[in-house]
Amino acid sequence: MMTISLRRARTIIRKALEKGREMEFKPLSVVVLDAGGHVQAFEREDGAAPGRFAIAHGKAYGAVMLGMAGTAQMARAEQQAYFMAAVNGVYGGQVVPVPGGVLLRDKKGAVIGAVGVTGDTSDNDAVAAMAGIEAVGLTGEV
Repeated sequence: MMTISLRRARTIIRKALEKGREMEFKPLSVVVLDAGGHVQAFEREDGAAPGRFAIAHGKAYGAVMLGMAGTAQMARAEQQAYFMAAVNGVYGGQVVPVPGGVLLRDKKGAVIGAVGVTGDTSDNDAVAAMAGIEAVGLTGEV
């Protein structure tokens, strides 16, 4: 199984933050997880709230552990709140089922990790994540 390298993870973060500044988003926090849900890299911009790590992590963690991007998780939560409540119980309350949790896929479509971005609206967070992912030649699933 391919995984996300530290070099690529750092580039994803740098490019996501650059996109946020370019689009005048609020200060962002970005985490990159490997396929096992472990933190590969994280950065929080100056001015971002200190609790943003947990939100960014929760967005990415839910995506990688469920194999379901944030947008799909949110739809599932709206349709079957009991399911997402159960999932959050299983994962110790770590899942944040909203856009901004983006699955990372390699060229063959295999999940190799996830990116979590928080700080602006969930949709803008996803835009920033995709900018970072595209910059390293991977595919993101929003």
